[in-house]
Amino acid sequence: MAVTGAATDIASGSSHQRRAGLGPWLFLTPMLGWLLLFVIVPTLMLVVVSFGERDSLGRVIFAFNLDNYVRAFDWIWLRILGVSVWYAFLTTVICLILGYPVAYFIGRSDERWRGLLIMLVMIPFWTSFLIRTYAWIAILSQEGLLNALLMGMKLTSAPIGFMYTPFAVVLGLVYNFLPFMILPIYTSVEKLDGSLIEAAYDLGARPARVFAQVVLPLTKPGIAAGILLVFVPAIAMFAITTLMGGGGNPTIGEVIQNQFTRARNQPFGAALGVLLLILFIFSLWATTKLRRGEEE
Repeated sequence: MAVTGAATDIASGSSHQRRAGLGPWLFLTPMLGWLLLFVIVPTLMLVVVSFGERDSLGRVIFAFNLDNYVRAFDWIWLRILGVSVWYAFLTTVICLILGYPVAYFIGRSDERWRGLLIMLVMIPFWTSFLIRTYAWIAILSQEGLLNALLMGMKLTSAPIGFMYTPFAVVLGLVYNFLPFMILPIYTSVEKLDGSLIEAAYDLGARPARVFAQVVLPLTKPGIAAGILLVFVPAIAMFAITTLMGGGGNPTIGEVIQNQFTRARNQPFGAALGVLLLILFIFSLWATTKLRRGEEE
C-alpha cells in the first residue's frame, strides 16, 4: 500500500509539473507568432529572392543564381559599405562619449529625480524621427537658425554649408540614437553597489582608478547593449542619411532602398540585405563572445 501511494504521489507530481510547464509556452505564443510572421518569414523570403534574377520586364524569376552575391563584392559596393560602417562607428563612439556621463549622472542621482531625468531623455521619442530630422534640416540649412546666429554674432560673413555633409549625417544619427546608448548604461549604473565604490575609496584608490577598475567593468553589460543598439541600426539607416546627406555619398541602406524602389532590382537589393544581416549577426556574436570572455 505504501509503495502504491508513493507511486501515485510521484505520478501526480510529475503530471503537475507537466501541466505547469505548458504555462510559459502559452505566454510565449504571441511573441513566437510575431517572430515567425514578421522576422523569420520575411528573412526567408529575402534569402530566396536574393538567389533570383530579374527578367526584361523587371519581374523576379526564382532561380539559384549567385551572380547577385558576386556583384555585391564589387569595389563600389564595398566602398559604400565601408562608408556606412564608418558612419555607424563614429555615431557609436560619439554616443558612448556623450551618453555615458549622462547615464552615470542619472543612475547615481537621487531616486526622486531619476524618473524626471529619464523622461527628459525619452522626450525625443514622443515625436517621429522624421520630424526631428526635418527640424535639424531647418537649423542647419543656409537660411537656418545656426547660420543666422553665426552671422548675427559676426562670426562669419556668409552662410556655412552644414547640410549635405558627413557632419550633418553623423549629427543626425547621433541625435536620433543617443537615447539608445543612455538607457542600457543607465540600467547598469542603477544596479551598481555603492559599497564597492566606497570600499575602493577607503583603500586609497583615486577617482580615475575607481572608475577604471570598479565602475567601468560593472557597467560593461550596459555599454555592450548600447553599442549594439546604436551600431547595428545606424549601418542600415537610410532616411537620415538621405535627408541630411543629400545622396551625394550614399550609404548601404540607401542603396538597398533604391534597389527595391527606383532600380526595381529586388534580387540584388535582397543579396545586399542578406550580407548586411550576416554582418549584424557577426557583430552580435563578437560582442557576446567578448562579454563572456571578460566574465570568465
